[in-house]
Amino acid sequence: MDNVSTIILASSLIIIMLGMGLSLVVDDFKRIFIYPKAILIGLINQIIILPVLGFGLASIFPLQPEVAIGIMILAACPGGPTSNLISHLAKGDIALSVTLTAISSFITILTIPFIVNFALLHFLEEGQMIKLDIVNTIVQILVITIIPVSIGMMIRRYKEGFALKMAKPVRIASGIVIALVIIGLTIKEKDNFVSYFQQAGLVALCLNAITMVVGYFSAKLFNIKNKSAISISIESGIQNGTLAITIAVVLLENASFAIAPAVYSLLMFFTGGVAVYFGIKKSKTSGES
Repeated sequence: MDNVSTIILASSLIIIMLGMGLSLVVDDFKRIFIYPKAILIGLINQIIILPVLGFGLASIFPLQPEVAIGIMILAACPGGPTSNLISHLAKGDIALSVTLTAISSFITILTIPFIVNFALLHFLEEGQMIKLDIVNTIVQILVITIIPVSIGMMIRRYKEGFALKMAKPVRIASGIVIALVIIGLTIKEKDNFVSYFQQAGLVALCLNAITMVVGYFSAKLFNIKNKSAISISIESGIQNGTLAITIAVVLLENASFAIAPAVYSLLMFFTGGVAVYFGIKKSKTSGES
């Protein structure tokens, strides 16, 4: 991608994270003391199990190195605002969903560089070797994710009416921008996109579906109520595709690494729809509102 496209992509992520901050309050982080078991299981699924499953799938499937690295970048990312929306539609525990998204976004600042570096070293041949600067990467992710979230939270705290009014327009605007970015990636990689989709489509779908199933049943294994189990499932399986694309294009400067996250960002709405159907059905069966 050229410099203008890179700036647009980074700006879109900043807008998305600002929008997420507009929906957060300090109490969202205090919930770790209210729901310690649910949050711990959700974070273990996101921070540990997801990258392990991603690596397993990237190793099992016969993928080009660019696609395998894209899967690992995706698996390293936290949940995003989309997971909160899907949790809401699926009758999940919205407070838990928001809390998991917020906390995982902070934790993955530290874990993303190490997971991505591991993927680069493992899947690329010696002549193609790339290595991320850990400290620089942490700073860059901080700038494009946590700082906008913090600004959004400050606006929410001191100008709540304005924050609530702006949350929806910001979410819509960011959705339009990322849609344009995915279209741009598709056009740029049009000669390889069909091949990449054939490779990345199935593995991205498997990553999405398997992590959602693991998330749900791991929660049920520890007797977590259905609404919370649904949110843990969605948070485990619906990742921040925009952040993954930004890491590929802005930090690694390789649009090919962004193909798997772009494919995933399309597929997750279908699996998200299944989660919504399942969540509503379970809600009616259990009598939860």
